[in-house]
Amino acid sequence: MSEDIDLSFIDRPEIRQFIFYPRKDHYTEPSISNATNHFVEVAQGTYIGCRLYQAKANCPIILYFHGNGETVGDHDYIAPLYNQRGINLLVTDYRGYGISGGEPTFTNMIRDAHVIFKAVNEVIDRSGYSKHLFLMGRSLGSAPAVELASHYQKSLDGLIIESGFADIFRLLTFWGFRVDRAFMDKVRGLSNLGKIQSVHIPTLIIHAEYDHIIPLEEGKKLYHSAAAKDKRLLIIPNADHNNLMLTGMEQYFKAIESLVLEAGV
Repeated sequence: MSEDIDLSFIDRPEIRQFIFYPRKDHYTEPSISNATNHFVEVAQGTYIGCRLYQAKANCPIILYFHGNGETVGDHDYIAPLYNQRGINLLVTDYRGYGISGGEPTFTNMIRDAHVIFKAVNEVIDRSGYSKHLFLMGRSLGSAPAVELASHYQKSLDGLIIESGFADIFRLLTFWGFRVDRAFMDKVRGLSNLGKIQSVHIPTLIIHAEYDHIIPLEEGKKLYHSAAAKDKRLLIIPNADHNNLMLTGMEQYFKAIESLVLEAGV
């Protein structure tokens, strides 16, 4: 399935510079004792680094696709907040980010998500972890999260999107990137908006009131288009794209905990 994905029309250098800001982790080993690295081979000799932060094996698991400019290592400081709430967190990088090899492209990101999802399920089966699996994507990570939810929802208990975009064409336009009509029609085929219309699992959309990178309207569109009967929208007041969690930490984790512990039973 992943081999059939070809999004090369959006992988042009002048567009990639707007989408990807990769950086490497200075330290490759976790700084906390309950975290372990796992590497998934997504192409010959190219590995994506993932980090599992374990609460307990019988707790639900969130497979988390982080935002742009972020890395797996950043979550050494955030993961304990999930673990304290009885949630295992498995964070994955993209090519060229953190502890991962290769170069990021939109095609690679979406293709690799399918390979990573398969590998995560193999780890769950082999290690006896809870079968209650959730997807979460922040910002850039909303694309692989919604992609996987639209394909594998029978194997999932829920979807969480933080600061996600609905329409990448509209987002490129918002950022001041000019595209022609033919390109516009192709890009709309990547739309999270279109994909989420087929996703029926419980869905939580979290967005900042004053997000200057991905406007709140994008999150609202995702919420209204989601097919789930159980869908929830959390708008963090007075927050921006990069301080959403800190500004509304109590609301943020209460909403995540509620979805995960209610759906993952």
